[in-house]
Amino acid sequence: MTGPLPDPAVTIEVGPEVVAGWIGLPKDQRPKLVDCREEDELAVCRIDGNEWVPLGEFPTSVGMLSDDADRGVVVYCHHGMRSRRAAAFLRANGIANAFSMTGGIEAWSQFIDPAVPRY
Repeated sequence: MTGPLPDPAVTIEVGPEVVAGWIGLPKDQRPKLVDCREEDELAVCRIDGNEWVPLGEFPTSVGMLSDDADRGVVVYCHHGMRSRRAAAFLRANGIANAFSMTGGIEAWSQFIDPAVPRY
């Protein structure tokens, strides 16, 4: 991994700069990146290498999301509010290394990849 996961006892968020450092790694060597936005938002833009699980499907997807969770799970949404709820839900369901990407895909577009459309 390019950088370690943050200490989950200290924060539930990880910055887009840190996530960007992991993106080029093979999926089995980096945290799982999960987009929790709705399908219409996904049609506008996405971050390559993600898995898509809308927030409303998290309760029925915990098993899938917990696969390889020791590497960490980073959830993102539009601005970071839904993903923060999603990360808290995952933690409450046994995935201690769950994090929300600060600022969501909006911050990704602003600070990492301006080619990602903003909406």
